[in-house]
Amino acid sequence: MDTRRLILVLIFTFSSFMLWESWQKYNQPKPPANATAAVPAGSAAPQPSAALQAGAPAAAPGAAAAPAVAGETVDIQTDLVKATISTVGGDIVHLDLLNYKEHDSQDKTFALFDAKHHYVMQSGLIGDGMPTHRTTFRRVAGPTTLADGADELKVRLEATAPNGANVAKILTFRRGSYLVDVAWEIDNKGDKPLSAHAYYQLQRDSVAPEGETMMVSTFTGPAVYTEADKYQKVSFDDIGAGKAKFAKAADNGWLAMVQHYFVSAFVPKEHSQREYYMRKVDGQNLYQAGVIVPVAEIAPGAKGGTSVDLYAGPQEQDTLKKLAPGLDLVVDYGWLTVVAAPIFWALQAIYKLVGNWGWAIVILTIIIKAVFYPLSAASYKSMAKMRVLTPRLMQLKERYADDKQRLNQEMMKLYQTEKVNPLGGCLPILVQIPVFIALYWVLLGAVEMRGAPWILWIHDLAAPDPFYILPVIMMASMFVQTKLNPTPPDPIQAKVMMMMPLIFGFMFFWFPAGLVLYWVVNNVLSIAQQWQITRMIEAGGKAANDAKA
Repeated sequence: MDTRRLILVLIFTFSSFMLWESWQKYNQPKPPANATAAVPAGSAAPQPSAALQAGAPAAAPGAAAAPAVAGETVDIQTDLVKATISTVGGDIVHLDLLNYKEHDSQDKTFALFDAKHHYVMQSGLIGDGMPTHRTTFRRVAGPTTLADGADELKVRLEATAPNGANVAKILTFRRGSYLVDVAWEIDNKGDKPLSAHAYYQLQRDSVAPEGETMMVSTFTGPAVYTEADKYQKVSFDDIGAGKAKFAKAADNGWLAMVQHYFVSAFVPKEHSQREYYMRKVDGQNLYQAGVIVPVAEIAPGAKGGTSVDLYAGPQEQDTLKKLAPGLDLVVDYGWLTVVAAPIFWALQAIYKLVGNWGWAIVILTIIIKAVFYPLSAASYKSMAKMRVLTPRLMQLKERYADDKQRLNQEMMKLYQTEKVNPLGGCLPILVQIPVFIALYWVLLGAVEMRGAPWILWIHDLAAPDPFYILPVIMMASMFVQTKLNPTPPDPIQAKVMMMMPLIFGFMFFWFPAGLVLYWVVNNVLSIAQQWQITRMIEAGGKAANDAKA
């Protein structure tokens, strides 16, 4: 098998695997999303384990979910987000990211938390009579827009517990940040010490966000990170079946709800005890993932509380790295992370120099091609030598058409005489494949590509080419490469090779433009290298034949 055929077989196998995996995910039956404005009641407050209670009196067992209560809402806005907060539980029931547009409409701002997916942030307290995410709060009057020159905007909600304690929930939004500080203040008005726990949870349905297709399918669901167990993704199906496996307790880490390009994550303070939980809401296509943290005992007449940071925004890797260890892993490159991470670092460095992600992709492709030039050259030399031998191989096939054993012997003898190894270029290609796949995942997962323009008609590198120009150019480049390769002796194989550009070109019609751009540039550079090497080898072969004559 010559090197070019090996390349095509490997690429075809990898692509077929991705298509099959994506098709399986895409065609799984999914309950329809109920795009209503009301947020479902959900389930009762979670319960901490005896270990986390550490001697504190246990909270009352969670009751069945109460009917949904129609509370008031308040809209607030900062420089980066616009949020809707309900007085029921103090939940964030809607969150627009002002710098991002919806996948299917450039006229609408992208909503991370929304009613369509029942995606909300909830929190409450666990303890005798403590307010939960179903309690109706009173909003304290205050500004709803981040003032010029102000660094933060606070929303304060208050409630009175049956035991007389005054409880306040404070949401603090910051300028230039997607972080929200979710804090609880408890004023113990009673004559007994007060013990409680705070829980913070993210709720949504299992329906993948808009933009997921059979060609581009990424993980949607909760994830947990701890120093001991590292990054753990959990599927909605496993949660529903009671088979979810993840770290339950630690004094570090975070919990997140992950989707393509965006993430919401609770990050408790380091070295503080916490418990993670995940559950399915009975009878509904809703799932909750959260964290429980203890509140230090509050003496009579004293005040106490706790707070946890909520990050709700794009998967900007530099920002996520600074927030918490391992949080940048939500940009999931799978088993090729060790290769993909430095590739993204290089891509980002180039972008800082040129200021355009499209040109950054072009320059990075050129750099990668230059780094692997010695390996590519070995492969192309092998193919060029095979191309020179093709007429003689065809003659052998005609001569020994009825004797396969003799044909193979003569072919091997020819290879030995001409010092040609038909598999000589295999290793160089195999070495490069992990890099190509890693770059694929980098371009697929980087939120920086979302809405990023290149030139002319390419206004979004994360969306398919609207006029399919890049896929057509890629098909044409693959046809040229096919012509530069030695023609397979078998007519059927030759026809298959000619069909490959059409097959791959059709697949790339639905791939993000950034990915197609990479392949186009890579193919053009490959053609230039292969043409030059083939020309040199064929010229050398002609000179040798003339000398023998």
